[in-house]
Amino acid sequence: MRAAFRLATALAGASLLAAPASADTLKDALIQAYRDNPSLEAARAQLRATDEGVVIQRSQGLPSVNATSTYTEFLRQNSTSFISPERSLNASVDLGLPLYQGGAVRNGILAAENRVEAGRADLRGTESAIFADVVTIYMDVILNEAIVGLSTNNVEVLQTNLEATSDRFEIGDLTRTDVAQSESRLAVARGDLRTAQANLVNARERYVALVGSAPTDLQAPPPLPGLPDNVEMAVDIALESNPDLLAAKQRAEAAGYDIEVAGAGRLPTFSAFANGGYQNFLGTLGSFTGGTADQTSTSATAGVRMTLPLFQGGRVAAQQRQAMAQAQAALEQVIATERSVIAQVRALYSSWRAANAIIASSQAAVDAAALSLEGVRAENSVGSRTILNVLDAQQELLRAQVQLVTARRNAYVAGFNLLAVMGKAEARDLRLDSEGVLYDPVANYERVRGIAWDWHRDPEPVATSSRTVDIPAADGEVADSEAIDAIDAGIDSPDSMATQGN
Repeated sequence: MRAAFRLATALAGASLLAAPASADTLKDALIQAYRDNPSLEAARAQLRATDEGVVIQRSQGLPSVNATSTYTEFLRQNSTSFISPERSLNASVDLGLPLYQGGAVRNGILAAENRVEAGRADLRGTESAIFADVVTIYMDVILNEAIVGLSTNNVEVLQTNLEATSDRFEIGDLTRTDVAQSESRLAVARGDLRTAQANLVNARERYVALVGSAPTDLQAPPPLPGLPDNVEMAVDIALESNPDLLAAKQRAEAAGYDIEVAGAGRLPTFSAFANGGYQNFLGTLGSFTGGTADQTSTSATAGVRMTLPLFQGGRVAAQQRQAMAQAQAALEQVIATERSVIAQVRALYSSWRAANAIIASSQAAVDAAALSLEGVRAENSVGSRTILNVLDAQQELLRAQVQLVTARRNAYVAGFNLLAVMGKAEARDLRLDSEGVLYDPVANYERVRGIAWDWHRDPEPVATSSRTVDIPAADGEVADSEAIDAIDAGIDSPDSMATQGN
């Protein structure tokens, strides 16, 4: 079992997230979450909404055409008018073409384009965060399965020990105190097993909520590639690639263009216009002496209009001051985000290195505790050790085993989260592009950017993520094979979760 597992781990390490197809792998979980997670789908929809900001800003610099039609009934005629129609029909078409708007259109488009870039970075950040959550819950399920397996084995060992102790008590070899000590440790172990099973149920349900399916025979994950050699390297990469930091910088740049947009309100604007009109009195105009009045008339005008704001009550100045304050806030947010990224990178790097160090010491503790238990049992059989000594040694081994599987979980989660903060835990980094599932955030932007038809409409919005109401409730049971695999993955193979770059 151990040799086969080490061989599988070595093969898995050849490429990121490559693993056997016979059971659920980390790659399977990531792909399913990438395709079906509702939070990620919502982030993609939000980016599509942001894409439309460019179209909206560009529309303010395009021609506009308006048609107006009016039907009028003259209920009381003007007593001084020689022409007294009873009704009229008027129609007109107005064409407007903005020529210059103080730079508001151009700067508005630039601001919208920067917000699109920020939205794409936000989507990358959401993607990385969801992947980090998937890895965390995946490892939590494996960890809790291992703990349930260890706890189950501990209960079985203590049950056997109690039976042996009771038999020796019956023949007078041990005292009632020895039996009571064994019963107490067994009762505590059973309680610990129930707690472990409850924790496993919680982890499995969180897996269902995040991935969209129940975990089935999860395989040990492969080593993480691309981890930095030192914390300075990690910080440098994060400052270049962290999606939250990139989004903050794009928003700050967009806020700078907003200042120019607000200031354009005090500048003159120029526009060209044309108008065509038609009027029809519908045969009710009457007649003049010697002839019949013409019932219809047409008109056409064209020209250039200049508008020069002279006084607007301080509104434009207030809007520009407001934009400048918001731009400063955006610049400060860049610094705040940068500080946060640096702190996260340094903390995660430290946690990752510490967890790897704990793995080594915990492995030594497990080996020593196992040897100690074996020796104490042998010494107890010849009377030089008490039952309490055996129980303590058994508890010490269990504690070391749990510490080891927990350290391996912590090392893997910290390593992946470090990659995520560095901006290196996205779909392409995880080689999900080989599955043909990548979402292209540019495709929708290219689709809508040239649409100038007012009646264009996308299909009605519908939720595409699957519901989980029909997935049976999770339990805390672990099959024998799952328990063995989970324990092997967590204990017997130090390289299975230990990351590269130590």
